[in-house]
Amino acid sequence: MIRKCLFPAAGYGTRFLPATKAIPKEMLPVLTKPLLQYGVEEAISAGCNTMAIVTGRGKRAIEDHFDRSYELENQIDGTAKESLMREIKGIVDDYTFSYTRQVEMKGLGHAILTGQTLIGDEPFAVILADDLCDNDTKSVLTQMTELHEKHPDCCIVAIEEVPKEDTNKYGVISGTEISNNIFKVNDMVEKPDPKDAPSNLAIIGRYILIPEIFEVIKTTKPGKGGEIQITDALLTLAKEDKVLAYKFDGQRFDCGSVDGFVEATNYFYQKGK
Repeated sequence: MIRKCLFPAAGYGTRFLPATKAIPKEMLPVLTKPLLQYGVEEAISAGCNTMAIVTGRGKRAIEDHFDRSYELENQIDGTAKESLMREIKGIVDDYTFSYTRQVEMKGLGHAILTGQTLIGDEPFAVILADDLCDNDTKSVLTQMTELHEKHPDCCIVAIEEVPKEDTNKYGVISGTEISNNIFKVNDMVEKPDPKDAPSNLAIIGRYILIPEIFEVIKTTKPGKGGEIQITDALLTLAKEDKVLAYKFDGQRFDCGSVDGFVEATNYFYQKGK
């Protein structure tokens, strides 16, 4: 069982400036709920009870959100607005949140390594909050945890098909399909040019990682952009047949881009009508 979910949340969110000058990008709301809360709710749906969040300077709003607000609760107690706080209050009361800071922005691999102190020596999930996923029956992370139960010695990455011209925005895998929508990964490339991409199967912000990943990251040299890429670390384990890619069932929105953020907002607005 996957108990802990790691949320890398130290990035600057420069694509949303000036909005993210003082507001963490993970706290940007889709309708009335911040992106990070959607991710936390997905982790809870998959059975996680501990949220490990890697933050940075200027991210205190994240800790404040996942905390009790007695003044606000008292102000709206007994009013029609009391129900609006019930969901987040339940999350705060029933689940554990822990935090550590990523002092330098050295890539996703480095952010995950920074979270080792919160995870310990056990398999864990990773959710990137700006990849917002939706499925009416079974969340993407739930699908992945069920797969992990069958392959407990493997890391699992979520993938989806993207247009070939967009491969330079993602980590891209190639592999052998061993069963329906499940691939044994034999190669992974971070943000390849379309002409060099091994496929159009792109990794999105959902991972299940085995604890060996931490030691691998420590010996992984900086790659694309001078950053420590989780794709490069996973490739090391893929060469040992320890990485599976899963083409998930559901819809994913790239809320790290303005277009994707607007698309997600419209989607959830229509869904809630």
